Amino acid sequence: MERAEAYGFSGAMSGAFLLSCLLFAAVSRRQRGPYMDEVFHVPQAQAYCHGRFLQWDPMITTLPGLYLLSVGVVKPAAWLLGWTGSVVCSVGMLRFINLLFSAGNFYLLYLLLFKIHQKNKAVSGFQRILSALTLAAFPTLYFFTFLYYTDPGSVFFTLFSYLMCLYGNHKTSALLGFCGFMFRQTNIVWTVFCAGNVVAEKLNEAWKIELQKKKDEKISSRKGSFSDLTRILQFLVEYLLSPKNLVTLTVLTWPYIILVSLFFVFVFINGGIVVGDRSSHEACLHFPQLFYFLSFTVFFSFPHLLTPTKIRKFLLSLRKHPVQYGLVTVISLFLIWKFTYVHKYLLADNRHYTFYVWRKVFQRHELVKYLLVPFYLFAGWSFADTLKSKSIFWILMYFVCLLAVTVPQKLLEFRYFILPFLIYRLNIPFLSLYRQLLELAFYILVNAVTFYLFLNRTFQWENNDEVQRFMW
Repeated sequence: MERAEAYGFSGAMSGAFLLSCLLFAAVSRRQRGPYMDEVFHVPQAQAYCHGRFLQWDPMITTLPGLYLLSVGVVKPAAWLLGWTGSVVCSVGMLRFINLLFSAGNFYLLYLLLFKIHQKNKAVSGFQRILSALTLAAFPTLYFFTFLYYTDPGSVFFTLFSYLMCLYGNHKTSALLGFCGFMFRQTNIVWTVFCAGNVVAEKLNEAWKIELQKKKDEKISSRKGSFSDLTRILQFLVEYLLSPKNLVTLTVLTWPYIILVSLFFVFVFINGGIVVGDRSSHEACLHFPQLFYFLSFTVFFSFPHLLTPTKIRKFLLSLRKHPVQYGLVTVISLFLIWKFTYVHKYLLADNRHYTFYVWRKVFQRHELVKYLLVPFYLFAGWSFADTLKSKSIFWILMYFVCLLAVTVPQKLLEFRYFILPFLIYRLNIPFLSLYRQLLELAFYILVNAVTFYLFLNRTFQWENNDEVQRFMW
């Protein structure tokens, strides 16, 4: 990092943290007590603060990573500063943990952008800082910086694990992956993703050697016709069936293999992936979740995905490959018809934006969910098109992880999309400065509206005196 870039990054991070502190104070003044899921998380952390480590709220569905880390930070800080009484492990103190995670996420996002795009000399330091600032302000994640939720910590340890993986520190990466797993069990998918990065790199090297041997310039490891894809899949099967190659991959990825093995032991002993209340968190094959994620990604990455050039290229591709698109359309319609699930929370809780998305869009008419298929096709094509700079093996690995983390979820919840979105966004090429600024301005606008609604547009339910607020 050059000196000017270091100063610029320090200034951006300091300014963002100061602004977050001011917003944190505003949220804490308006909502002093626990809100939404905080009514479970805060008392559990406070029980740990008082040494009651065997106490557990059965409504909590995640492992106790957030509470253990909170106690590990708050108790020493309180001892050093001489704090006693109710201020220790208060709601505000616990929420502040996520403000620290938010600052850490900003730094990790910058380091990941630097590492992933280090070969692209056309990218300036200012663009890296601007992109890191934009992703740190990603609305769905940024909102939960100010509440005591698992999301900021979950993202922190997952991004840290990914960074260590890219630098080849796989034992450290697996250890950080374990920390992420302790915040949210589904983060084990991103441990598999880190192992997949190693596997994809070895596969790409072997594929290039294969191409060189056959001296076939028409086959590409990045993109190509259906026959090229068939050749690649055939190579993939042959490579993975070789005992020598399997031994090599095992030696490279053994820390991740151990962690994934421990995960399966946990699932066996626990009787499932969810701890606590399982009745509202049942796994199912909810394939339309992939379509919801693609729509979510287009919305938050429209400067990348929703451009006139992209639309023209998509229409040209549609004209060139009508049979393939027709087949995908039929499959999509079938998946929507047979595998659409509506969680009871989605229909009942009018505090979440997803309630209004579902009511205003999908519940307007039974046919709406089918009429959206052309948009899903464009979203999927545009999404894949922005990843064409990655190897085909990396894309296959990411897509498998994307399916694993979204499809089993019955509830449409935007928080489930945070990590797959960030991993995607980190790996696509940089835009022009104008489009980067447009993206940042859009995030700032969405955040401003979100916090205005949360702080000022309160409402109450019938037969309930508690103040209700709109949120992600």
